Amino acid sequence: MKFTKMHGAGNDYVYIDCFVEQVEDPAALALRVSARNFGIGSDGLILILPSVVADLRMRMFNADGSEAEMCGNGVRCVAKYAYDHGLVDRLQIEVETGNGVLPLQLFTGASGRVEQVRVNMGVPGLNRADLPMNGVADEQAVAIALPLDDATIEVTCVSMGNPHAVIFVDDVENCAVEKIGPQIENHPWFPQRINVEFVQLLSRTEVIQRTWERGAGETLACGTGASAVTVAGVLTGRTERKILNHLRGGDLQLEWLEEGSVLMTGPAVEVFSGEFELK
Repeated sequence: MKFTKMHGAGNDYVYIDCFVEQVEDPAALALRVSARNFGIGSDGLILILPSVVADLRMRMFNADGSEAEMCGNGVRCVAKYAYDHGLVDRLQIEVETGNGVLPLQLFTGASGRVEQVRVNMGVPGLNRADLPMNGVADEQAVAIALPLDDATIEVTCVSMGNPHAVIFVDDVENCAVEKIGPQIENHPWFPQRINVEFVQLLSRTEVIQRTWERGAGETLACGTGASAVTVAGVLTGRTERKILNHLRGGDLQLEWLEEGSVLMTGPAVEVFSGEFELK
């Protein structure tokens, strides 16, 4: 099977062009290709598929084989692949995801290949039912106290098509991400698990983020997570609606528009292509 390895701000996936290839068991394949010592190595698997409602469709599987609704860094790479490999011939396209159809604006460099992509991430879900999260369905979870094994931590929960718990901390580099992340991901309040974003404020327009991703562990970037951080910053009065987010794998520019949608702009990079033995 032919594949392409790509990353958006260090959030790396194995991409399969399903206009050409067929994948019978994507969950099992995700486990195999994601293994960094025995496979290709990635945060998961993304399938690029035909769509009847958009220019193309993506399905995304975490490194543990679980399917997720959307991936902000992943959808940028899907758009780059589609343009650079001739699946589309326009710089404004639409991609069908598990969170609906998203519009994307592609920006090419001197080589004529796509280097940056702006994604309309849609309107965030702010109610507990949107995540889903236990409690009153139409209640927001803004700056609430979440009890953990040995502490209580303040979180703001936002859905960007997939669920996120945002935590603001004083020192993100020395935060116990590997200890706290799994506790929140698997907390009984979140029946479908949750992604966790740890955020340090640099100013009202600039933040640093680390991500504990549901089904993958800590990743170098998370686009839906960065979008959720933008929303959580506004809801808690910490940031403006437009911010620069520094993630471990690179920077993302984000804006929560007054009309409700979140715009995310960031890089998309093709690393290499090859063939994977399916035996």
